[in-house]
Amino acid sequence: MLELVTPLIAPIVVLHVVIGIVTYVTLLERKFAARMQSRIGPYRVGYHGVLQPIADAVKLMMKEDVVPTAADKPVYNLAPIVFLVPCMFIFATLPFAPGLGVADLNIGVLFFLAVSSMEIVGLFMAGWGSNNKYALLSAMRAVNQVISYDLPFVFSALIPVVLAGSLKLSDIAAAQSGLWFIFYPVIGQLAFIAFIVSTVAAENRAPFDILEAESELVAGFRVEYSGMKFALIQLGEYAHILGASFLGALLFLGAWSGPGPEWLGPIWFLIKAMLVFLLVTWVRWSFVRIRVDQILALSWKALLPATLLLLLATAVVVVWRANAGL
Repeated sequence: MLELVTPLIAPIVVLHVVIGIVTYVTLLERKFAARMQSRIGPYRVGYHGVLQPIADAVKLMMKEDVVPTAADKPVYNLAPIVFLVPCMFIFATLPFAPGLGVADLNIGVLFFLAVSSMEIVGLFMAGWGSNNKYALLSAMRAVNQVISYDLPFVFSALIPVVLAGSLKLSDIAAAQSGLWFIFYPVIGQLAFIAFIVSTVAAENRAPFDILEAESELVAGFRVEYSGMKFALIQLGEYAHILGASFLGALLFLGAWSGPGPEWLGPIWFLIKAMLVFLLVTWVRWSFVRIRVDQILALSWKALLPATLLLLLATAVVVVWRANAGL
């Protein structure tokens, strides 16, 4: 019996930790955005608003689950789950320290990229199943945008793979023990910038949040959702952003490497991931929304060829250094 239960302990622990972090990441963003705009942010519930995420969760659980009469009910009800599950699976392959993780796969980067892109299925199901023209238009915009920016996202994420010579996430982290890839001359900085831009766009955040565009589509593909279904979609969105932040910290910022004893490794990793998250948040609250044609043009005409050339240049540099014995 113990042999059957033991393999389930790590996934359950990681799941609960991730949900706890995601819950308070929402408070971090609200406080950070408030300070940027000279506001206070949540402060009434608990000490300086520290209990606000819990109050929001309780409020959403108590709200009525309203299902539109004309909705495609099986698709509508299943969409939040289909949207959330891939966003949680991406944490299964993330090592938080040497030997600390659910599964450190040999193809960890590919697994992360493949699973993270599956959220688009739940997103489109939500837009279609709602039987609402605004939700459907938002879903179509989102699918168009996410697919467009997934390619630059993949190419920028593969640059550290080429530099480390491995798809295994722990190997990529170990390869940065001497030099974080963000400090790799020219290539590291350009790859990190491309990764951040692609992350902001893939997460549908301003200035790329055309799928919501409050003046046009209100809440976008989730406009017909309420109560816990709305909460599941929001949880999935923030889990996906957090997962991308952890990936960025691992690929470019040395993951758990930092001063002090080894047991501080997971803490350093969390701090670096939060810095990437705040960078994405800073971009969100600093730039105005751009048009959908500009969003797509930036991806297909600029970011995609740039990341592809950068990936090829990285391969050339690695081969040259290997032949030169450097």
